[in-house]
Amino acid sequence: MREYTSDKIRNVALVGHQSSGKTSLVEALLFNSGALSRLGRIEEKTTASDWEDDEKERGLSLSTSLLPIEFNDHKINILDTPGYTDFQGEVKNAIRVADSVVVVVDAVSGVEVGTELAWQYAEVYQQPIIVTINKVDRENASFERTMDSLRQSFPDYKFVPVMIPIGEEANFKGVINLVTLKAYFDAGATRSDIPADMEEAARAAHVTLVEAAAEADDKLIEKYFSTGDLTSDEIREGMRKAARDAYLKTVPVFVTSGTKNIGTVPLLEALIVYVNAPTERRFQMILPDGEHEYNTAPQSDDKGLGAYVFKTSNDRFVGTLNYFRIFAGSISNETRAWNATRSVEERFNSLMVLRGKEQIAVTKLHCGDIGVVAKLTHTFTGDTFSSKDNPFQIVRPEFPAPLFKVALSPRTQADSSKMGQILTSLSNADPTLRWRQDPDVRQTVLEGMGDIHIAVMLVRAERLGVGIDTLPPKVPYRETITAGGSATYRHKKQTGGAGQFGEVSLQVDPNPGAGYEFAWAVVGGAVSRSFEPSIQKGVQSILEEGILAGFPIIDVKVTVTDGKEHPVDSKDIAFQIAGREAFKESFMAAKPVLLEPIYEIRVTVPEAMMGDIISDLNTRRARVQGMDNVGTKSVVTATVPLAEVMRYGTDLRSITGGRGIYTLSYLSHEQVPAHVAQNVIAAHKAETNHG
Repeated sequence: MREYTSDKIRNVALVGHQSSGKTSLVEALLFNSGALSRLGRIEEKTTASDWEDDEKERGLSLSTSLLPIEFNDHKINILDTPGYTDFQGEVKNAIRVADSVVVVVDAVSGVEVGTELAWQYAEVYQQPIIVTINKVDRENASFERTMDSLRQSFPDYKFVPVMIPIGEEANFKGVINLVTLKAYFDAGATRSDIPADMEEAARAAHVTLVEAAAEADDKLIEKYFSTGDLTSDEIREGMRKAARDAYLKTVPVFVTSGTKNIGTVPLLEALIVYVNAPTERRFQMILPDGEHEYNTAPQSDDKGLGAYVFKTSNDRFVGTLNYFRIFAGSISNETRAWNATRSVEERFNSLMVLRGKEQIAVTKLHCGDIGVVAKLTHTFTGDTFSSKDNPFQIVRPEFPAPLFKVALSPRTQADSSKMGQILTSLSNADPTLRWRQDPDVRQTVLEGMGDIHIAVMLVRAERLGVGIDTLPPKVPYRETITAGGSATYRHKKQTGGAGQFGEVSLQVDPNPGAGYEFAWAVVGGAVSRSFEPSIQKGVQSILEEGILAGFPIIDVKVTVTDGKEHPVDSKDIAFQIAGREAFKESFMAAKPVLLEPIYEIRVTVPEAMMGDIISDLNTRRARVQGMDNVGTKSVVTATVPLAEVMRYGTDLRSITGGRGIYTLSYLSHEQVPAHVAQNVIAAHKAETNHG
């Protein structure tokens, strides 16, 4: 691959709902540029984009693929992102490093949840948006219905077709370019005259396009008013400005079929014309003192280095691969760059670009380009490279909190010793993945965005050499009391030699919101205060392991009121045991209860599905707090016990056909209803007896 200067580079994130046809569309773009000799197909597992084994097995894009395309003396870096909502982190990071977002919309299904999420992320980073209506060759496809879906879902935007289809469904043959008023049949490499029966519709749409272009520039609007038209170059320049204008919110619309390779060459040409060169990009950075500041355009090779690592992949044979975007400066082989996030210097030995899995060695990448470096020691997703003399960090995206968790069990002792290191490596590469040792439930917990996300990560862990099985995660209940209670326990042991003696009287009381407290109220010296630490140690040994069902005890005040000691046999261990057993008995006398975590859940679904969602939430002991409409979607807010939504993502996907999304945030712990608590306590006893 030749070396491209900044003005010849375009960076595009291809986003959209699952199965909108992104991967097939990229395949057609690669084929038309000459990068591929034949079109690969998802069903044949031969696409350049979905090249990992788990992607081939599932027929899904599971991570962002980098696919540089050389076309018309330009290099277009396509970032093909997953559409499945479990992989939102991949989409966010790809949008972060692109200079424009191409939203692929299914001409049959219209706007879907994945479309809306990607759109929202593009808005956060103020990225210009281009839409291509794909799969126009499919049965029940409709260009106009899809345009209506876009307008209803995003009413603040103006959708302006640059291309319109020639025919639909099985009759989809090509597109009409409304800039040049020419027809492009099949892939669209050559121009033809517009079919006679579409002449009138094309000219009417041309007027709409010209008006939208003119609106972006005072000089263009003056010319349009005086002459009634604009040149092709003026239309393109006007539309490019309009797409970047936050006030105008204009979205150019194209038409394609990736699988049939129709309308794809005009889209390639458009990516050069409508996407700005990376030199025009500003970016936000965090200075060493914590202040945020913009690094303003123009960017160039001559500016100090600023590069952001947006993806890390791990391969047990190749090692770690870091994907980066150069926002300012340049990077060459043997470059020594300062990782400002980790405060360490790294050396770029193996510099390359990837086209799917194909590795192409390069010696230098200019400002704005996207590349890959192998075998860096300390660098992970989200890190920034800058100059050591002028360090800063490029602002990372904010990632959603995990929604799905599993407990982990290593298969062998060898797996146990390696598991933490591998999980840490995977979590460093994926900011939406987390793992931790949960002391409350005594489990190793892995958290992600959904069941598919977790399953994919465990497959990757196995490829990296560690076998892990999963268990249902336990709910982090708590135990507490609702009344006062007291008890006296005498520990006496005589076995021939020195004996053990300790007697402790305890009073326990509720201590809501104040945690655990310990008090000494012994009068008259019945028990020496030197045994206070021993008694407290005995009590604390029970706090973590619980009494009712094996969960931590919270919000109790323990007061030692009386006791007895023996001048010879009283010792530390005796008062530990007496304190522990007295606490157990007094706790059980104080009307103990289980507390369960309560979360706020926000569920976003199409309006027509709101009734089904509320009915389902009611079966989960949820309390609906409110309902709102946002565009064509309904948002239901409720409070719900965590125990009822541990697998909600899978259930919601089933109820809504993948069109629903949700978020969870912790609120508090509340008392568990008696009938539910009985089941939890019974399950604990059964597990203890079985163990």
